[in-house]
Amino acid sequence: MVAPRVVAHRGSSASHAEHTRAAYERALVEGVDGLECDVRLTVDGHLVCLHDRTLSRTSDARGRISETPLADLQTADFGNWATDLPESADDLVGEDRFDAYDRVRVPVLALEELLGLVADCGRRVDLLVETKHPTRYGGLVEQRLVETLRHYAMLDSRVSVMSFATSALRRTRRLAPELPTVQLMSRVPLLYRDGSLPVGADVAGPSVDILRAHPRYVERVHAAGHPLFVWTVDAPSDIDLVLGLGVDAVITNQPAEVLARLRQEAG
Repeated sequence: MVAPRVVAHRGSSASHAEHTRAAYERALVEGVDGLECDVRLTVDGHLVCLHDRTLSRTSDARGRISETPLADLQTADFGNWATDLPESADDLVGEDRFDAYDRVRVPVLALEELLGLVADCGRRVDLLVETKHPTRYGGLVEQRLVETLRHYAMLDSRVSVMSFATSALRRTRRLAPELPTVQLMSRVPLLYRDGSLPVGADVAGPSVDILRAHPRYVERVHAAGHPLFVWTVDAPSDIDLVLGLGVDAVITNQPAEVLARLRQEAG
């Protein structure tokens, strides 16, 4: 059995704040085969690596990404939201602390910066890009993504476009048929339980919950001629499950643990 590719979900996001440069650099050091990111479009037309529609969970800013210009996102802090506050409130006061805080502020990661990181890493690393829908910009997201990939000479099999929206995958197929497309699923519609996929999709992308409940789905997808990428696999029991089922890619917040398990299996 061929070992699956290990893909870092929003970077090595169990150890660093998600979608930050540090999270992706950590994943590359750990030896991942691929990186996963979500992309959203700012009000001035830039693709940024963020999951949520709003900024409040992952930064010290507020508002909707679709209504915010890139320059404002670059002054927000996306790096410290995951860290614990000090035990004493006294530790929060004092000029030195605020100066130190300012020095470690992490701006938003634009897609262009992530593409540069992949291009310069010295080995092949795949990139799985999820376009988020619904959005006020509709198909402009896929259009801008394809334009950006073309500019960086990355319109090839290294980049897969993922979405829960079948319309987004069909648009991608029309704009750039050379890009593999992944149909993300939190449940499998009855029509596709035989392993087939909607028009425009090349790869099945089920949640690990689906494979826990229906482990034979992997076999059916493979019999229909499609690869299968599973998300988001972190628990040791889930890692063992998906490796035993023969999935083609494991998307995980903890890539080092999955890679260690693969090395253990290889002896």
